[in-house]
Amino acid sequence: MAIPEVHRATPSGTLRARGLGVPFDGEPGALNAITDVAGVSVGYRTLIEGEGPLVVGRGPVRTGVTAILPRPLDQLHVPLFAGCFSLNGNGELTGTLWLEECGQLAWPITITNTHSCGLARDATLKWAVARLPGRLDDAFGLPVAGETYDGWLNDINGFHLREQHVFEALDAASGGPLEEGSIGGGTGMICYQFKGGSGTASRRVGHDGRDYVVGAFVQANFGWRSELVIAGRPVGRLLEAPLPARRDGGSIIAIVATDAPLLPHQLKRLARRVSLGVGRSGTFSHHGSGDIFLAFSTAHADALADRGGLAGLAFIPDPCLDPFFAAVVQAIDEAIVDSLVANQDMTGRDGHFVPALPQAALLALLRSGSGAV
Repeated sequence: MAIPEVHRATPSGTLRARGLGVPFDGEPGALNAITDVAGVSVGYRTLIEGEGPLVVGRGPVRTGVTAILPRPLDQLHVPLFAGCFSLNGNGELTGTLWLEECGQLAWPITITNTHSCGLARDATLKWAVARLPGRLDDAFGLPVAGETYDGWLNDINGFHLREQHVFEALDAASGGPLEEGSIGGGTGMICYQFKGGSGTASRRVGHDGRDYVVGAFVQANFGWRSELVIAGRPVGRLLEAPLPARRDGGSIIAIVATDAPLLPHQLKRLARRVSLGVGRSGTFSHHGSGDIFLAFSTAHADALADRGGLAGLAFIPDPCLDPFFAAVVQAIDEAIVDSLVANQDMTGRDGHFVPALPQAALLALLRSGSGAV
């Protein structure tokens, strides 16, 4: 069966994992992206400036911010059922204490570098006040902002991300096909000691005669080269490329979206399954890694609208969740591989160099069976 062009490449023509020929389990959505979930949109702001030695406050700059809007702009104030899970907590995802308390998410999600996480969170509130007048007049907002560390390539202590950049990412959010790789918050990221960053994928799931979508988005910045597994084969130890000298084990933020009618405890269960998708690519979740995951459902908008009285809803029973669990694992695995394939070499501060995943060598290994488990 022919692979749709949108599954083969990003809008700019950058090759995706399926376009390279990497096999994956499951049936992807129309776009094979988190934006297959109706109403979900993604925006980026990328900052790449300068080269040479690090001068704090002056660069070089290799950073950015990603914005994920879980509902259309005019519905952003309507909460969504959500759940989160921390596989290893050396990181930050703001707003999750309240999310865990009430099982709900509201407002956009932003993902950026570690030292700009607070700015992205605060800028999101300022953006919401400006774009949605009156919605926060008699209420508070606790938006979700996540981070992974880009300080090996980026002047992270120069705080180059500004409020305006966050506003621009939020305003740029749209549905449709997505760019991947070194873009937005993923700009300065390293995954399995190759150039990592932003990746996305989706899966179709049928239940009771209806079709649903599970979409995933990752900011991938974790793992050692020797751990890397693609399509079930430990290819990392066989791929020849320079090894960046970064010492930490990195992090990953993963967001799962679905239009399936699920309850908060069920979405927390989906968030836990992200761990298995991450593990498929080889890592065991390092001590220094911030591996933090969130899942939300766009269903139940009427039930969650703040209008008092009683609310009713229907949901998929717990014993029927296995196909959704499988979809999460499959989509996360593919999103991570996409973040590697849809990428390029990058040189950052102090001449630090990170190679892109060598596509031809990977494809040769997969075709030959070399490195088979």
